[in-house]
Amino acid sequence: MPCNRAVRNVCLAPILKGMKKLVPLVLLATAALLGAEPEFEGIASWYGGKFHGRLTSSGEVFDTNDMTAAHRTLPFGTMVKVTNLDNGRSAVVKINDRGPFVEGRIIDLSRAAAEEIDMLGQGVARVSLEIVAFATDKEVFAIQVGAYGLEKNAEKARLALEAAGFVVTIEKTGLSVARVLVRGILATSLPDTRKKLEDLGFSEYLVKKERTETPRISGRNTALPVAQEADALP
Repeated sequence: MPCNRAVRNVCLAPILKGMKKLVPLVLLATAALLGAEPEFEGIASWYGGKFHGRLTSSGEVFDTNDMTAAHRTLPFGTMVKVTNLDNGRSAVVKINDRGPFVEGRIIDLSRAAAEEIDMLGQGVARVSLEIVAFATDKEVFAIQVGAYGLEKNAEKARLALEAAGFVVTIEKTGLSVARVLVRGILATSLPDTRKKLEDLGFSEYLVKKERTETPRISGRNTALPVAQEADALP
């Protein structure tokens, strides 16, 4: 039966919801048709040094201290969980550059991300990739569970959180404070994540929204998707 004006929004709601779910699949299918289907297990490398401060392919300035990465095909702004298959360490990174262009490698990490999964020394590592959110997903959160003056206390918190299945990042500030953050939390998982953290004893936490936007770069007509951290939420 066709929708009348009174129930039009009700009829359209499931259609729009289904279209949103199809967006990531369409992006991957497009890449596959172009002969560039993403690989989700392979070799990761990292880059920094002379590239620090240069423009990435997305138009952002590369900062090797940020949790970012280069990928050949995934859309800019995509949030990816990278897991070192040799030690189980994981990190969530944002795709903001193109590469790597060495055969056999599937992702190029910033120095900060490489350090997070403990692969700095060897330079490369076997990893698996898992898409946490595409650039079209607006509701992705990070939760700061604590800020510690002693690094050993931050590591203790990290171990407890990782044992509970969370992806954890430690950010060091200029004041020698280590901030421990749980990363890559979708809006639908936020209530359960809050409860789980509280059950683990982390009741004084700060929720931050990692927002994906499409800003325009000055002097260009092309909009480039960028994921960035927004103001803290209550």
